Amino acid sequence: MIVPDYYYVIVGGGLAGLQLALRLQEDLFFKGKKIAIIDPSDKAENDKTWCFWEKGSGDWDALIHQKWSKARFISENVQKKLDLQPYNYKMLRSLDFYKDASEKLEKTSEIYFITDEILKIDPVTRTAIGKNNTYTATHFFDSRPPQNLKISNKINLIFQHFKGWSIKTEDAFFEPSEFTMMDYRIRHEDSTSFIYVLPITATKALVEFTFFTPFISEKDIYDEYLEKYISEILKIKKYQVEETEYGVIPMTDYPFQKDHSKHVTKIGTAGGWVKASSGYSFKNTEKKTKQIIENIKKGVNLTTDLYDKKFQFYDKIFLDVLSKRNDLGAQLFEKFYTKNSIQEIFRFLDEETGLSEDIKIMFSLYHPQFVKSFFNKL
Repeated sequence: MIVPDYYYVIVGGGLAGLQLALRLQEDLFFKGKKIAIIDPSDKAENDKTWCFWEKGSGDWDALIHQKWSKARFISENVQKKLDLQPYNYKMLRSLDFYKDASEKLEKTSEIYFITDEILKIDPVTRTAIGKNNTYTATHFFDSRPPQNLKISNKINLIFQHFKGWSIKTEDAFFEPSEFTMMDYRIRHEDSTSFIYVLPITATKALVEFTFFTPFISEKDIYDEYLEKYISEILKIKKYQVEETEYGVIPMTDYPFQKDHSKHVTKIGTAGGWVKASSGYSFKNTEKKTKQIIENIKKGVNLTTDLYDKKFQFYDKIFLDVLSKRNDLGAQLFEKFYTKNSIQEIFRFLDEETGLSEDIKIMFSLYHPQFVKSFFNKL
């Protein structure tokens, strides 16, 4: 019998791969099992910012860059202040997470970091083929997304794409205790697009222009709206752009469950861990890595209880609405934030609400397109 190189191979050393590796390392059940984390990047840059809401303290508090207990939702018709308590909205820079996770994992002699790009995984021979080498394992956790998320006309694919500037001003312009969840006063014509502002200090903030659309924009479009918002809405004339971030997150009802196999479990974006209707992934990843560990220890299928069909159906409807009528975004989110408490919204997006709460939220969003999309997705 040929002994595999590793017990587990984690393909991708990003959020999902590192969170899973940390869970494996922390549990004595996995002691003695060799684990490889394979990624083409050394993760030496702050390539993204993760934000999430959470009650009280959490596993990542030592790494939190900033947090807020108050927020605002703004549209052309409404300016609503949101008291998040007992939640806080937390911001974590990816580089801080990468460094902390790597330092913890490197203390374990059973975990190996390998710089390589995996091109293919053969589930029969249990072999991952990389550009530099091949790797065998009893099981693979694969974070590489499918090449085609739009496999049929029945699949909705909305892109959350954004560009953010971390700006520094000469004078105090920002209120560090309150962030802007969505501001629709400046948006791209006939699209779901908005500004998102995360103030770090009175003179520093991350300002992002974000789209939820079926298309990707040219990068100068983001710059145009960022400049317009900073000068016309924030009334800031002098500022310095210290960092820039750009991202594209798929929001889709693609059937990720079909891509798992006996020896390959898809994780992260590739496993459908991005919340399809919001694009949030950090807390989803935390929950799903814990569930995978529990499933392994129970000896059940690794994807057991990873997906909730009820909330997947709700996401399908919402994505179908945005696909058919992308111009409705500002109107729908205005209803969402003004007719429900922020605590109800967080519970709904965390997939913790019961049917009566779901119905209340659904009715608050009512538009004829929802009825059409409901029957389209049945």
